[in-house]
This record gives sequence, C-alpha cells and structure tokens, in this order.
Amino acid sequence: MTPRELLLAEAAKSILIKDGPYGTAIQNEKLDEAAYRGQTGLSHDQKGNNDLVNLTQPQVIRKICDAYIAAGARVLATNTFNANRISQADYGAEHLVDEINRSAAQIIRTACDEATARDGLPRFVVGAVGPTNKTLSLSPDVNDPGYREVDFDLVKDVYREQSRALVEGGADYILIETVFDTLNCKAAIMAVKELERELGREVPLMISMTLTDLSGRNLSGHTVEAFWHAVRHARPITIGLNCSFGASQLRPHVRLLSGIADCLLMAYPNAGLPNELGEYDELPETTATLVHEWAEAGQVNILGGCCGNTPQHIAAMATAVAGLPARAVPAQQPMTRLAGLEPFIMAA
Repeated sequence: MTPRELLLAEAAKSILIKDGPYGTAIQNEKLDEAAYRGQTGLSHDQKGNNDLVNLTQPQVIRKICDAYIAAGARVLATNTFNANRISQADYGAEHLVDEINRSAAQIIRTACDEATARDGLPRFVVGAVGPTNKTLSLSPDVNDPGYREVDFDLVKDVYREQSRALVEGGADYILIETVFDTLNCKAAIMAVKELERELGREVPLMISMTLTDLSGRNLSGHTVEAFWHAVRHARPITIGLNCSFGASQLRPHVRLLSGIADCLLMAYPNAGLPNELGEYDELPETTATLVHEWAEAGQVNILGGCCGNTPQHIAAMATAVAGLPARAVPAQQPMTRLAGLEPFIMAA
C-alpha cells in the first residue's frame, strides 16, 4: 500500500496515537552549549538550537523517540520544527539545514522500523515543518503595513528544501504544523506539491492550525472553518489543531472541525495552560480525561501532545482511548466553499 492507503487503513481500525514535543524533552537532558554545538564549528551560541541536536547528539533524539514509542505512539514526527533556512539563520546554521533534516528523519525512521520489526505494528514517520519565524500576511513594522520581511517564493523554496531532505531521510508524510499564518501554510503546500512532481509520487500532507485566541482564529485572522476551506484543495490526509491551548479550551474547535473535514482529524493540544513561570502543570491523567471526551464523542482519528506533554501524558492518552472507535470521516455535499477571514458556502 502507499503511505496514504496504509495510514487510512490503520486509522480505520482504531484511534492512533501521535508522539509529544521534543523541545521540553531535550531541555530535560540539561545539555550545555558545547553539547548543542558538537563538532559543527558554528560561531554563534547554539544553546537552545534543538534542531541541531539531530546532528550533534542523535542519541538524545533516539532516546526521546523510543520513549514515545514505548508510550504507545505510532505516529512519530521529526524534531525539525525550526530546521529551515529562515529560522536557522538566527544561529548561523543555514548551511546545515539539509543535514539536520536528513539526520532527523533517519533517526525516527530507524526507531520506527526497529519497533515494527519487534511487534508488527505499522508506524508512520512524519516530517515536521514549523511556521518559520516570519509571516507573509502581516507586516512587522506598524508604520509600514505593506512591508514584508520575506516573500512567497522565498518561503516556498525554504519549505521545499526542508521537505525534500525530510523525505530523502525517510519521512513518509509532511506535517505543516502550528500554522499561525494561512499564507505561510499555502507556501508550504505549494512546496510539497512541487516536490511531488519532482519525485514522481505523492507525499501526503498533514496540516495543523494553531489558534491565537479563544474566539478560534489564527494570527492571520482565519476562523477554523475558513482555514479548512482555504487548504482543503491540497487533499491533506489529516487536518487538525495543535499548540495554542490545552484540550479544555480546544474542545469546541475540535468539535467544529470534526463535523466539516472530510479527512482524518489529528489533534495534539498543550498540557493545559502555562503557569506564571511558563511551565505546564497539567497532569497526564487530566489531559487523558479531556481527550477521552473527544474520542468518546467520535471527533478524532489521531491524538497526541504538544507543549508540556511528556511520554507519561502520551501513555495516559493511549490508555484512555484504547478500544474506542475512530471517528467516521463525514462525506461532504458538493458545494462551493470559499474563505476570506470567515467561511462562505454557496449552495450547488
């Protein structure tokens, strides 16, 4: 089967579990700057460059991946949220982007293949691409609303470079995650579509939006439904929500998206809201109870965790939804569905 067919087949059997974040897990390793830097010879301070760890401390990434697999995760994403030329410019590491992404994908691919060889369960290697630290829709200069730090073609090329390296390293899918700007997402979609033509095969897309306020909009102003209308043409294999808030705050938005998306729904909330120190206190049992409600209502196909989640959170989620049926993907009637900041549906 193709990667798309295999994921759809496994998702029809049960709710699949995605992994959790790498950033906090890497921080827990207490690496010093020299450990981040490794033998790269980079001149900038590299402490906090979590993507570089794929190259300099691959055993750390493998350890984290193995912990998520042991917790029950079968959808494993690469540690490449900022592994793009734009974001890595902050560390003077733009020239290492290809190596970082290849190494990241190879680590996860090897871990998944070895786990599958042990128990026979298919696992899915997902190449994660973050939103970059630039926005195409908004000006960073309040005195010049028309100014942009980057243009569409540059962002598209950056995403294509990253996606190619991830696929060549062993990723089966590309996850465009934490989408705060719909236009950035469209650049990523175009990049993957160009890559598909280059490779002569499909590279299934996963797309995950992040909300910036409780009204249910991203930073570029799109509601959840409008965002879905804006990206549905890309035929993503999953659509969903991540980051932003905890499961409690995301509940109405997951419910809305579940009713309109004619593809799999993947949700991976934060472990609640951060405290005054920026830390996440929500216990694994609490997070698991909240996402259990989504699963029991038939609203999700894949569940995982974003900021603050640990392997213990992922394991608790896996236990909480075990045996519950996966969401039935709804059929959509043919209609013209458009999106400004709000959705617009024109009856056939």
